[in-house]
Amino acid sequence: MFVKNISLQQYRNYEQLRLDSFGDVNLLIGPNAQGKTNLLEAIFVLALTKSHRTSKDRELIAFEQGSAHISAVVEKKYGPLNLELTLSAQGKKAKINGLEQRKLSEFIGSLNVVMFAPEDLEIVKGTPGIRRRFLDMEIGQVQPSYLFHLQQYQKILLQRNNFLKQLWGKDAVDQGLLDIWNEQLVEHGVKIIRKRKQFIIKLQRWAESIHYGITNGSEDLQLRYVPSFGEATEEDEAVLFEQFMIKLRQMKEQEVRRGMTLAGPHRDDMTFYINGKEVHTYGSQGQQRTTALSLKLAEIELIKEEIGEYPVLLLDDVLSELDPYRQTQLIETFQSKVQTFITATGIESLNADKLKNASIYHVNAGQVGL
Repeated sequence: MFVKNISLQQYRNYEQLRLDSFGDVNLLIGPNAQGKTNLLEAIFVLALTKSHRTSKDRELIAFEQGSAHISAVVEKKYGPLNLELTLSAQGKKAKINGLEQRKLSEFIGSLNVVMFAPEDLEIVKGTPGIRRRFLDMEIGQVQPSYLFHLQQYQKILLQRNNFLKQLWGKDAVDQGLLDIWNEQLVEHGVKIIRKRKQFIIKLQRWAESIHYGITNGSEDLQLRYVPSFGEATEEDEAVLFEQFMIKLRQMKEQEVRRGMTLAGPHRDDMTFYINGKEVHTYGSQGQQRTTALSLKLAEIELIKEEIGEYPVLLLDDVLSELDPYRQTQLIETFQSKVQTFITATGIESLNADKLKNASIYHVNAGQVGL
């Protein structure tokens, strides 16, 4: 998978930008706050229709402008795709080869990316919500049906929570109506849980091997999915469905008191262990950083395994954050294999000897030049 060119209109601090003829490795060099990360973000948004930095699309549109536009030609193993995404107050419009897509889920997956930024350390040491977001975005890239179930689940969850709030103070709970909400929630919830478990099992296989290599065999990395209830295997959807329904019935009174749903994939988590010790609590900063690196390198291989070609790799100011050994490990992973975009404040912070035939772009105040 290869991004051949990109065009931006009224995106962040880019009034108008077109870049052609990208190489295998592309270095975006310049001082902070000039637009390097914005350019990487635009590629990410074109892939996933949402930013890794903000949930507010309005922030992606240039100041006092009504819309932003991103387009690119992506070379894939079956041929080129012309991708376009327009962001406005009215919503998002996505096109593939000029044809508007009815659903964004039909557009996502046309371009696959792996983003590695300093804030990705929060996947390891941050809140469960950050890890759920990581899972949702990565699984959604390779399994469009996951996004459908996730959207339906979130919609039903909101409606069920509103219903629970209405029950507060009432003598009797309308169990029949609550059961209907439960069944609808569980129907989509078990699909999400099952796909998350399958994804983590595959990610574990790659991450364990990569981490073992980075640490010269001294550390064994394990990933575990932590559902808010039950321990059914990922194949056992019927058992999972029944467990979820039982849990909701058990928590009925508590949920009515609090006016919210207290069990389900919106409260699940993922944990990391090195040599049997939980990394979030007991891992050193170096171990947490290596875990995050192993996770991102595993993503690259997992996407290749799922779709048959490598994704585009976006490295936002992370090479300079890594020690020389980890930097070399990362470079050797993508070199001559994965098209990569790297931001940095200067070339001197990078292991330039390892970056063969890199194209260098200088970014200054929303302008990009060779």
